[in-house]
Amino acid sequence: MNQQDPDLDDDKPLDPAVENVRRKLVRFMAINLGLLFLALMAVVLAIVYRWTRTPEPEAVPAAETATIPQGDDRIQSVPLAEGTRVTGQSLSGNRVALDTIEPNGNRVLVIYDFTAGRIIARVALPAL
Repeated sequence: MNQQDPDLDDDKPLDPAVENVRRKLVRFMAINLGLLFLALMAVVLAIVYRWTRTPEPEAVPAAETATIPQGDDRIQSVPLAEGTRVTGQSLSGNRVALDTIEPNGNRVLVIYDFTAGRIIARVALPAL
């Protein structure tokens, strides 16, 4: 009664055709795991590269990098209407934005370009 079923015996050698299929499956699995590992390493390297790379400064157009020559001590004044009050300013490169209140009470944003020496934009703003 303790006889083993011959079909369940794991120690017997496999049929040559079954052995070939098993080898092909093992080879297929090894190749796919290798490719998966390479793909994973490429993703990790890309993440590390992006994380450690310092951002390059943005290129500024040549017109915005122009400066007044050394030794030129001239003072520029922004031509505003008489009685206009400046309530705020913002400087960016060679341009200044002035938040002004005109004598009639209108708010106007004046953008002045130092290199051109002129007002390049006037933007009406809603009253305070």
